[in-house]
Amino acid sequence: MLKLKKSLGQNFLIDKNIIKKIIKLDNIENQIIIEIGPGSGNLTELILKEKPKKVLLIEKDRRFSELLKNKFKKENNLKIYNQDILEFNLESIKFKNFLVFGNLPYNISTKILAKFISLKTWPPLYKKVIFMFQKEVADRILAETNTKEYGRISILSNYRLDVLESFKISRNCFFPKPDVDSKIIVFKPKAQIKYNVNIKNLEKVTNIFFSNRRKMINKPFSKLFKNYKEVAKKLKTNLNCRPSELSSNDYFRITEFYENL
Repeated sequence: MLKLKKSLGQNFLIDKNIIKKIIKLDNIENQIIIEIGPGSGNLTELILKEKPKKVLLIEKDRRFSELLKNKFKKENNLKIYNQDILEFNLESIKFKNFLVFGNLPYNISTKILAKFISLKTWPPLYKKVIFMFQKEVADRILAETNTKEYGRISILSNYRLDVLESFKISRNCFFPKPDVDSKIIVFKPKAQIKYNVNIKNLEKVTNIFFSNRRKMINKPFSKLFKNYKEVAKKLKTNLNCRPSELSSNDYFRITEFYENL
């Protein structure tokens, strides 16, 4: 076994029962599959047994990229990209309705999710994303309004994605064993989006609001709008609220108004 790099978040899922549970989240047969960070190929191995049409692996670590080439050299329907997913051009993938699997490195998991949310083409070419996060991050993504976990990533995720399913995975299912549990989340891209806003502006707005999540929202409003009290009236927003008390739709409406100025 190659020496694992902590900097790349290399904690590999080794529990076969959990791997089987993950690949049964959708019908893989005759599908196009993309796997992010396959590592030693534990998940890849069972994916291939389900007879997919084609499998694309995106692995940043050159050592594991070479290992995967040797391990799956007899597979004609598999292609390996030795690239960083954050630099990989997802728009270059010309397949439609492909499935994405990823055991994401904890330190960049939200950046990877943001990459899939921020694609220019929408609805995107992928039909479902099945990502594994650190449990704490997953709980923030899944958080409802007015909870302590609710914040920017909850709102950004909810703008373009629906959550279909989620379940916890014990830290004991990995090697080396991480300090925290994980969670699988299954996302489906929203076919129709009610509020048409620029993702960058939504990120800016939520960043301003949640930089002081315990404070009332009158100050963030004043940073975005000169006549902020009038804007709040038009949007029917109570300036005495805290950021966590506004729904995702509230933030979409605020961003939309900000863009239309």
